[in-house]
Amino acid sequence: MRTSIHLLTALVVATSCQISQAQQKGPGRGKGGGNRFADMEKKAIAEPFVGVTADGKVEKGLFEIKSTGVKTTPVKKAALSFLAGLSDEQRTKTKFPVDASEWRRWANQHSLPRQGVSFEEMSNTQQDLAFKMIGAGLSARGLKTTQDIMKLNHTIAELSGREGEYGYGRWAYFITIMGEPSDTNPWGFQFDGHHCIINYFILADQVVMTPLFLGSEPVWAEKGKYKGTIVLQEEQNQAFAFARSLTEAQKKKAVLKSEKDGTNTNTEAFHDNAVIPYQGLLISELNADQKGAFLKLTGLWIHNLKEGHAKVKMSEIEKHLDQTRFAWIGEMDEDSVFYYRIHSPVVLIEFDHQRPIALGRSRTATRQHIHATVRTPNGNDYGKDLLKQHLKDHHHSHQNGQGE
Repeated sequence: MRTSIHLLTALVVATSCQISQAQQKGPGRGKGGGNRFADMEKKAIAEPFVGVTADGKVEKGLFEIKSTGVKTTPVKKAALSFLAGLSDEQRTKTKFPVDASEWRRWANQHSLPRQGVSFEEMSNTQQDLAFKMIGAGLSARGLKTTQDIMKLNHTIAELSGREGEYGYGRWAYFITIMGEPSDTNPWGFQFDGHHCIINYFILADQVVMTPLFLGSEPVWAEKGKYKGTIVLQEEQNQAFAFARSLTEAQKKKAVLKSEKDGTNTNTEAFHDNAVIPYQGLLISELNADQKGAFLKLTGLWIHNLKEGHAKVKMSEIEKHLDQTRFAWIGEMDEDSVFYYRIHSPVVLIEFDHQRPIALGRSRTATRQHIHATVRTPNGNDYGKDLLKQHLKDHHHSHQNGQGE
């Protein structure tokens, strides 16, 4: 009898460990989605990083190492506290070199196996430290959007009967730290999970927070544990109002086509080297009021960053305003579904109403499924242009006997 009890206990423990490992490592390989996305990831990472471009060629000289005057010390301190709060095992799997390919291994899909430490396995104290790190780099609005998307990932599971399935649920999100948190040397962190990815690169007091992916299905919880949670409505509604305010002549230039596809985004996961020609209406053709509305819309996305660094980025965007274009796909009737794109040499923003995936299948886009990405074109996603310059300068300083 005792032998039977011991065998049963061992079986339960082994099964529990297997479930825990499955949650950490990802979905079973027998399911097509996991395999397909893993293959896409492998192929994408095998490509040398170029960055998003308009014609396959990087526009040079757009980004330089310089002081912004905005301190990043609070993010560093919060990251060190987060790391100190992890166990040795958790810390080991969370840390990567600053130039690791891990940066490029994010996915907006739920099913891809992820690296790092998950919120699922964190204690409440560790979760608080993780949110303090994210909140040190993001604005209050940016942090709230992140946390609301996490809640809506639970809503998806509730509505689709996928509770407990890998990638679904409020805590199915992972953090990795690249490099050592520092006031001078390059480092950063990545927050990665279904419908929400934050890549946050720091070099001294410069910050690059792209690629950024925000989305949800549904975008509004009408019932369930997090009833009333809603995201990305300002980004939707301000763009709709701006597009409808254009003159007929301006609309003809902005609208690429009036028929909305199920999916129109170009720069989601595995598309770091997307080639997207400049299309649409030049912002230089807008009047002063229209330019103000356009900058307000652009600012909604950029101000997910803390205020100081958001102002730095907006200043960079305004320097290239005359080269910036606004493009639209879809109708402009009440409740129309649509796609829009803001594109300049230093920023690319895509917003897309998409067809339902988790909540039923259809070829028709819906306002209850949104994907949005923010990119830094011409080689500076993940801060890669700045990192390359830093490493080159660092190498030269050592060659000249001037260590840091």
